[in-house]
Amino acid sequence: IHTELVVDPFAECLVKGDKDRLVEVLQNVMENAIKYGDGNKIRISFEEEEDCKLIHIENSGCNLKEEEVPNLFDSFYRGSNSHGVKGNGLGLYICKNLMHKMDGEVFAKTKEDGFVLTVVVRKA
Repeated sequence: IHTELVVDPFAECLVKGDKDRLVEVLQNVMENAIKYGDGNKIRISFEEEEDCKLIHIENSGCNLKEEEVPNLFDSFYRGSNSHGVKGNGLGLYICKNLMHKMDGEVFAKTKEDGFVLTVVVRKA
């Protein structure tokens, strides 16, 4: 399968946080987009909001139930779409904790044709 990767244009911006931990968060989010999407498309887009930079990672295809989304960041939680996919349910829990330590946030939402995880990073 060939996955289309789209990275929207972005303006350079200094952000606060631990570079290595932020890379760890983004790697985990990208791995999830690959593992749980349908393999057709992953899009990375950016948005400014007050003193924050928002990084949206969206994958096409989502068979996760909307009511499961709030639980995704719980330790050891694995959604109904995880059957047959390796994992221990700690990735997003760790991401949320790392982002909180950097005064940031991470949240998720389902879309009609996909799933979006947003990483919120404070501007320097």
